[in-house]
Amino acid sequence: MSIRPAPHWGSMPDGAARLQAAFPSNRAALIPYVMGGFPNVAASRDYAHALAPYADIIELGIPFSDPLADGPTIQAAGQRALEAGTRPSDVIEIAASLRGGPPVVLMTYVTLILSAGPERFFAHAADAGVAGVIIPDLPLDEGDSLRAAARAAGVAVIPLAAPTTSDARLAAIGTQADAFTYLVSVAGVTGGEVAVDDTLRAFVARARANISSPLAVGFGIRTPTQAIAIGAFADGVVIASHLIRIIEQADDHAAAIAAIGAYGAELASALAAGRSDAG
Repeated sequence: MSIRPAPHWGSMPDGAARLQAAFPSNRAALIPYVMGGFPNVAASRDYAHALAPYADIIELGIPFSDPLADGPTIQAAGQRALEAGTRPSDVIEIAASLRGGPPVVLMTYVTLILSAGPERFFAHAADAGVAGVIIPDLPLDEGDSLRAAARAAGVAVIPLAAPTTSDARLAAIGTQADAFTYLVSVAGVTGGEVAVDDTLRAFVARARANISSPLAVGFGIRTPTQAIAIGAFADGVVIASHLIRIIEQADDHAAAIAAIGAYGAELASALAAGRSDAG
């Protein structure tokens, strides 16, 4: 599968260029998610570093009190992070600690950015080496000033699309997706079980017909088998809730680090072998 370069519109933010370059040409990118501050800031930093050797991009969640796109597993992790006193700046500092590794994308909400001030928020993120930001409650046709502030700082804004997104809307997303597009595998929140079926394949095909930049699929991916299957027709695979479950099920912090590191290695190996087997 070839990844077409994003079209167009003048200078691409530095973060967008770094993110596009992170997508391998011979396999799907592995994009693991870490909730910043869960169960505390130091522990989440350790988890991010344990995954970094296997990740092509790392998604760092900033905990928020009203996370509309998150399912119960990530919501509960975010609530624990908030109870531990985690602030957005703490998560951005985790991103800074990952310099020299895979590019980092923050997952956050509009309220937190507006509370900090968009220019200040994105400048802080850029200084920490953050390449992009996912803002699930930012409508495509709103937030021009916020997007401008991100672009001025060199931070890419990653749009989302769902199976219910129309072709016309996908085409509009394509005009803004200069890094990659996050395709939600199901219409709903995170944490459910993904169905790797003709419906998902058709959705990704529709997105590819309208969006030139890479396409990463997330929500509900748990097993290496599912990652391989999705990696055969998508450019990236996002693993989120299942990583939190692995951490929760570990006996202690050291065991959690070992478990998610092993899982990251297994996923990376599976994606490489899966694309190779597919020819």
